[in-house]
Amino acid sequence: MSAPLPPPVAGERRIAVGELTRVEGEGSLRLVVRDGKVVEARLGIFEAPRYFEQLVLGRSPDEVIDIVARICGICPVAYQMSAVHAFEDCFGVRIDPAVRALRRLMYCGEWIESLGLHVYMLHAPDFLGYDSAIAMARDHRQTVERGLALKKSGNDLIRVLGGRAIHPVSVKVGGFYRTPRRAELEAMRPALEHALEHAKATVRWTTGFAMPAFRRDMRFVAMRHPREYPFNDGRIVSNDGLDLPLTDWTRAFEEFQVEGTNALHARSKDGKGPYLLGPAARVSLCADQLHPVARALLEETGMQEMIRTNIYASIVARAVELVHATAEALDIIDAYRPPDSPAVEWRPRAGVAAWATEAPRGLCFHRYETDELGRVLRCQIVPPTSQNQAAIEADLVHAADDALRLPDVEATHRLEQMIRSYDPCISCATHFLDLSIDYADGTGRDVTEVPR
Repeated sequence: MSAPLPPPVAGERRIAVGELTRVEGEGSLRLVVRDGKVVEARLGIFEAPRYFEQLVLGRSPDEVIDIVARICGICPVAYQMSAVHAFEDCFGVRIDPAVRALRRLMYCGEWIESLGLHVYMLHAPDFLGYDSAIAMARDHRQTVERGLALKKSGNDLIRVLGGRAIHPVSVKVGGFYRTPRRAELEAMRPALEHALEHAKATVRWTTGFAMPAFRRDMRFVAMRHPREYPFNDGRIVSNDGLDLPLTDWTRAFEEFQVEGTNALHARSKDGKGPYLLGPAARVSLCADQLHPVARALLEETGMQEMIRTNIYASIVARAVELVHATAEALDIIDAYRPPDSPAVEWRPRAGVAAWATEAPRGLCFHRYETDELGRVLRCQIVPPTSQNQAAIEADLVHAADDALRLPDVEATHRLEQMIRSYDPCISCATHFLDLSIDYADGTGRDVTEVPR
């Protein structure tokens, strides 16, 4: 239990956060403080628009699948999978079960490399008192090497299935351009067996971290499937009764423009406020569908309630999902029998292609309108971070009330650590946060960037 915090410091304070490292993208944070209490946190994103929703117009479905993979170098599979499943649902394509398994395996690879990167390189330094994973490696070389090994095993899996480790090129409507031979996947087993042991160690390692005091009941949204942990299939559910087909995200949610930011935000149409996506949401809503090895480790941690209420504990949820993805990858490889053909035939048609899948950071929704040749007329891509943004802002208000009572350096670190708990992917890159604080007397300060 943390010691009681001193009362808020009267008068002006200057908290300098130049560039928040260990996240992706560029943005700013503005806090409004009245009577020593934070009443508003505004996360402004000034990352330049990238126009992917316009770049895909007039393109064929298979072109779109390749283009959207370029949205992110860490989670390209998520964008490909949301797109390919949307088009297949629209065109009535039924893929071979072996192809479905390979797509789950490819998603396992992405989860392993992305979750491993976040846990070890981006977030763990906060808990251990380091500015970077490079600094952490001086004292914890074997630990950092374990994280690198995990990431490599995930990247290698994507390379075998996707043709290359970053921005894979093998996914197409109906299946793959090429499916691997059984021997190719079996060759991955030794590395994945080591990765599974590393993932188990990661759970036990992160469980020992001291979590900052924080508690907030959150609204969770995630996919849920009756028989498996969510990747590509299921329904959109919440812990307060939401239950929708994956095609119907727009029935419950909407995007809107916020002044001063280049990114659209997302909100629930029912007015219930922010909602949280990602590992904490999935573990809270779908723990019973975790691989038995991962589920046993989650129970061993005794932290499921803390994961539900303390965003800092999301690092443990990510570690549990690392175990799940690695264990499932091994199971898929053991059961794999190559399909008769890498892809099935399909015919385009005019319609609406919509689907969601579970990116490492949470629900990734795509919607396309197509003409009779399957060419894209309109496109909407909703990444997880734009949906989590309202929850980030709400949690920053909640955390900043206490953080601003701390010395400047500690307060700055606490707010940075809060944001990194969400693993935000703003450019979906490495600069993110400038901080300014407006006080009740109307004094406002733009905090000058300082070297970190």
